[in-house]
Amino acid sequence: MPHAPARRPDAHPPRPPVSHHRAAARRARRYLSAEVRVRDLVELRPEGLYCPAGDFHIDPWRPVPRAVITHGHGDHARAGMGEYHCTRESLPILEWRLGAQRYHARGHGEPFELGGARVSLHPAGHVLGSAQVRIEARGRVWVASGDYKRQPDPTCAPFEVVPCDTFITEATFGLPVYRWPDTGEVAREIAQWRADCEVEGVAAVLFCYALGKAQRVLAELAPHVDAPVLLHGAIATGVEVYRRAGVALPPTETVSELARGADFAGRLVLAPPSAAGSAWMRRFRRAQTGFASGWMRIRGNRRRRNYDRGFVVSDHADWPDLIRTVRETGATRVIATHGSTDAIVRKLCEDGLDAGAFRTGYGDED
Repeated sequence: MPHAPARRPDAHPPRPPVSHHRAAARRARRYLSAEVRVRDLVELRPEGLYCPAGDFHIDPWRPVPRAVITHGHGDHARAGMGEYHCTRESLPILEWRLGAQRYHARGHGEPFELGGARVSLHPAGHVLGSAQVRIEARGRVWVASGDYKRQPDPTCAPFEVVPCDTFITEATFGLPVYRWPDTGEVAREIAQWRADCEVEGVAAVLFCYALGKAQRVLAELAPHVDAPVLLHGAIATGVEVYRRAGVALPPTETVSELARGADFAGRLVLAPPSAAGSAWMRRFRRAQTGFASGWMRIRGNRRRRNYDRGFVVSDHADWPDLIRTVRETGATRVIATHGSTDAIVRKLCEDGLDAGAFRTGYGDED
């Protein structure tokens, strides 16, 4: 009886015959994948978060025909889109940052149709005009939070809990260590720091983000200041946008309005983080520096960034408010984005929710 030819040592072993059960399992997996694609109202594409039913993107980071914008920060609102859908309150901010575009401004909660989806924008409490995106299609409701916070803020509408089946939540500060103090108390700390700087004969230069953070700090400081707060030019422009929107803020002046060689001792100065270590700082012969940010909750961050003082003020939800918000929406499925997603996904899974993550291209608050 002839022998079968010997198999070469480098040859692949023969594949076992495919059983009917394995073939059926593969077909089932393909079917389930297709079912998920039909079910999901938002999916992650190379351009950003995409709604197939409405044929639009949410805060895309690449040019697309239709963009729904949650707020005016540069990592969420970019130039090059065919058209922009936003809240009325955020329109002046987008015009300031992006110039003339094809804008469609909506009121909070006002429904509008995009393709086969019914869309509405609801307050997110992050900065002026910030919004969550509610999408209703195929008998389901999804909400994309954008950036949000639950702390009171006199410069923007408070966060609105929007019930949904699936909640896409940001997780910039999605670790249990991040828990925010009362912002009114932090404002008193900033005022006391300025007073201490006056005794020492130095300027108090506080670095904070130019859109949202600077205006909130100003509004919280209003009861504690008896002289105009000095502003870097990059912050002054955003402050004027807020004033024109009707937000009450204390008196301010730009640093450039003061004569060269002016004495800044005891003056409070707000500047963007990019000004730290720049030639602009040379006009202050003596100064202490501070930074207002949620990152200041970790003392090592202040030391690494070489600031004299750190003040914990954030325009994002802290850990307790992230968990509370998920529960209040009633969502059974949660997708975390933007930041420390691993810890919150693990926590929500332990709580019995279907939780996962989208790896998005957004930056942090500063």
